[in-house]
Amino acid sequence: MNKPKFMSLFMALILMTAIMAGCTGGSTNSEKEPAPTNEGTAPSENAQGSYPDYSQGFPERITLEIPVYERAFEGWNVTDNYYTRWIQKEFGDKYNIEVKFTPIARTNEVTTYQQLLAAGKAPDIIFHYDMPQALAYYGEGVMQELDWKEIEHYAPTYWSNLSETIQQYGVVDGKNTFVFAARPDFSNFVSIIRKDWVEKVGMKVEDLTSLEKFNEMLVKWKEAGIGVAGAGLTRNVFNYSYAFRNWPIDPKTHALYSDLSVADFTTPASEAWLRNLSYQYHNGLIDKEFYLRDDDNKLKAEFVAGNTGTYGLYLTNNTDVFEATLKNNPDAEFAVLPPGSGVPEGNVPQGRADWPFGLIMGINHESTAEERTAVWMYLEWMSQPENLMFLQNGVEGENYTLDSDGLPVKNPDYKGESVLSQNNNKDYWALVTEAPSFATPELTLKANKNNWTPAGYEQIVEDMIKYRNETKPYQTPDPLFTIVLEKVTEYKADLNNLFQELYLDIILAPADQFDAKYEAAKQKFLDAGYQEILDEKQKAIDAGQFR
Repeated sequence: MNKPKFMSLFMALILMTAIMAGCTGGSTNSEKEPAPTNEGTAPSENAQGSYPDYSQGFPERITLEIPVYERAFEGWNVTDNYYTRWIQKEFGDKYNIEVKFTPIARTNEVTTYQQLLAAGKAPDIIFHYDMPQALAYYGEGVMQELDWKEIEHYAPTYWSNLSETIQQYGVVDGKNTFVFAARPDFSNFVSIIRKDWVEKVGMKVEDLTSLEKFNEMLVKWKEAGIGVAGAGLTRNVFNYSYAFRNWPIDPKTHALYSDLSVADFTTPASEAWLRNLSYQYHNGLIDKEFYLRDDDNKLKAEFVAGNTGTYGLYLTNNTDVFEATLKNNPDAEFAVLPPGSGVPEGNVPQGRADWPFGLIMGINHESTAEERTAVWMYLEWMSQPENLMFLQNGVEGENYTLDSDGLPVKNPDYKGESVLSQNNNKDYWALVTEAPSFATPELTLKANKNNWTPAGYEQIVEDMIKYRNETKPYQTPDPLFTIVLEKVTEYKADLNNLFQELYLDIILAPADQFDAKYEAAKQKFLDAGYQEILDEKQKAIDAGQFR
């Protein structure tokens, strides 16, 4: 899932793509060894020579199966391309390892992983972006207990970079379970708006300081016959209600109701979100078929066609959204939608902060000791700066050139053999970091701007960064429970489906039925398992079993 980035809660509703999440792993090797148990051991206790030496390669060829997101980029084969072949040559052949990539459908990854697990064909790494689902996999018994000393021995660079995070967040029920990718503290998610539409109705983008002002503008769009705001189906990722919540937050209330995988459907914040959505829908201010826009491609198509005036995306220098929109609407102008535009007057632009880690990874319980070791060796190899540089940027002189600071500047027109995927090959190097980093924060920011900025849209990136800095004080990460919440695992799929049914029934019904329908829907949601989830969470909160 990636993971979700901050945006105003209203825009989290109307712009969010359908992000499905889930992963687990397995190997097809028939002879598996149990993982060592080492609860309470410290990496510093590692003794040289206590683990086999594979620095010259494995004596017998082994297969390492690595998951990679399948994002349906046109013309991109995630399992066989210039970079997978380069990985095999530079890493696999060196250590007598056959590196195989297992495609994981990004928009349907839980189902994909469950199918692979059932068939005994899941990869050696089980990964996911969100802790609730990672804990669910742990609860299903598909992950090995890990030996921190073993990781340090085979992956000293990786361990040095991530050991503090691993030791703080990787233990579940007293067992060493997860390792992580790094997550540098920046984001490239942005909500954009048709600036020319705003100005046609006598307003300015910077005037959109509240939800009330935003709705006022939408009314003017409707009266002028210009268009509507973009809107999509809300499902699977539930951070829609933040802008309607009280501030400052109460940590225990936040822990009780904040969960990406289960909607806080019964809270006053959810009710306020629903009322606003009902108002927008019944007054013709948003895409009237928002419930059919269930993935990013559909949301993007409406914006590019000129039917909608807002759209949210992860910004990269090779995005085609501006160019494609201009082909259909030559006079189009674009701006960043201010975060306050989704916030009712008197509230603050709250949002969900990222956890201090990227991908959450475990080792398939069926993987052998050798396969597990190969994972650590792969993470170590991937952690070397020169390997990251190549995977993130490609071939110097073809994919990019170096500027005066030694930073890569991408060639957006390059179409040769070493062309990168549309997200700069992130699905390969995301095992060790969520974003490129350089020697200083200033250089990292400059490099990010190079990667994020489509030619001619420098102001979009500047405003994106400005708004992120302004709203950062109001970002709160989800609680991290230190136990498996079994009721969440048991009910979340059914509640997800029920949420879609109930919230659409409320919104699409006549507006004067809102109160009655919402009251009935809340009780149905509680009876379907949500009350049991709240009771389980409250018990864990009272016991202090959350961070």
